[in-house]
Amino acid sequence: PGCKDIDDALHCRKLENGNWEVGVHIADVSHYVKPDSAIDEEAQQRCTTVYLVEKRTDMLPSLLTTDLCSLVGHRDRLCFSCLWEVKPDTAEIVNVEFCKAIICSSGALTYYQAQAMHDDPNDKTELTESIRRLTIIARLMRAARNANGALELASSEVKFEMDSETHDPTDVKEYQKVEMMKVIEEFMLLGNRSVADHIAKVFPAFAVLRRHPPPKADALKKLEAVLGQQGFKEFKFGSNLELAQSLERATKPDDPYFNVLVRTLVCRCMNQAVYFPTGECDPLDFPHYGLAIDRYTHFTSPIRRYADVLVHRLLAASLGLWAVPPMFTDKERIKEQCGTINLKKRNADWSGRASVELHTYLFFEKNGSQEVDSVVIRCRKNGIQVSVPRFGIEGVAQIQQEDWNFDDDEEVLSSKDGKLKIKPFDHVWVRIEATKKDFRLKTELTFLEMTPAEKWRPAHEDAKIRQKVEAEMFPDRLDDAMAG
Repeated sequence: PGCKDIDDALHCRKLENGNWEVGVHIADVSHYVKPDSAIDEEAQQRCTTVYLVEKRTDMLPSLLTTDLCSLVGHRDRLCFSCLWEVKPDTAEIVNVEFCKAIICSSGALTYYQAQAMHDDPNDKTELTESIRRLTIIARLMRAARNANGALELASSEVKFEMDSETHDPTDVKEYQKVEMMKVIEEFMLLGNRSVADHIAKVFPAFAVLRRHPPPKADALKKLEAVLGQQGFKEFKFGSNLELAQSLERATKPDDPYFNVLVRTLVCRCMNQAVYFPTGECDPLDFPHYGLAIDRYTHFTSPIRRYADVLVHRLLAASLGLWAVPPMFTDKERIKEQCGTINLKKRNADWSGRASVELHTYLFFEKNGSQEVDSVVIRCRKNGIQVSVPRFGIEGVAQIQQEDWNFDDDEEVLSSKDGKLKIKPFDHVWVRIEATKKDFRLKTELTFLEMTPAEKWRPAHEDAKIRQKVEAEMFPDRLDDAMAG
């Protein structure tokens, strides 16, 4: 509810030959935003919508994002469509087709509404049956990607519940995930992948793709040593498939949060994915490591990402609907534009994190200090970097540095009295409080003790506490409607 800028819609129907037709329909922003128009020139500079905890700065005017382009329910809207004929038992793609279209969405659903419909055994409506068919295909496709080495990493996505009058945060948590999020993600990946293959084939000199280089080997070797201390001696990362298999093995039955944290640490070892024109890069460097995909781009969110607008224009040109815009044939200009998009994406991510840090501070300023269990991510000479499952936040817990010895090779802190030793994945009890020092607002963590066994909180209890609040660090991901 409340989501107005709907980029995507999906459908799945049975064909007479027994196969299923799957469709991903993406808002046709390029119909309204013409190359080098005044709106386009502004979008070229903004490159992305910026999301903060309680506000957003749109890349495009709201008349486009919330009305003319948005695939709202029960209204005719322009879109680009990807249509696949698939075998229902294997999800094998028999045929793919791209076209411009006009659709009338049968309804805009949140992830949670779609999940509830899927799970209701009494709901036999065609819309719900379509959702169930999409889920079947998505599960098969996800399994195939994972078997090929796709990585499922983890990161904390923090949300706040805001007071309706004061706009102060009243609680903080990580958001609840449901399977329908994975279903939609799978078809967005399929759309992006299919369009990437198509435009790279038609325009090999200037297609705009997104590549993800292999991870930093030194960082993974250090993580391998840390996991070895935990008894995991078979952490391999020679390929993305080996790394994915290692992540599956890295579990502890008595600590459900352990595997989540391992995946988060692997995420920290990754290089950033970047946009690039194909003429500026060796084809051997095209693959997306994390997704285990040879060609990838962004096509599915043109309302909020300029890279997707560029891809839509290339797709339209490939279908003979209009000429290739001058930007693409100017080698230096398209290279510079991709660089600007990458920069603005990093800046937007930084702004989002800064907004979360501010509202985390406001939460603890209002509610007072809290003492909670946390898990050690890494040890430093001057503190302990920890993750706090209860609140879904991270920080460096301060220590009295003169009381500790630090072993850089083993990444272990040992108290000088010989009583304590702290290493990654240990549970430590910390105090979290809002402080004002040197005119800076800061959420400060302080190490108190090793977490006693009786204070360990089961993962499901932490989850219940986190579920008390509703707000987000990433509004586009949380509030996105699922259009059917």
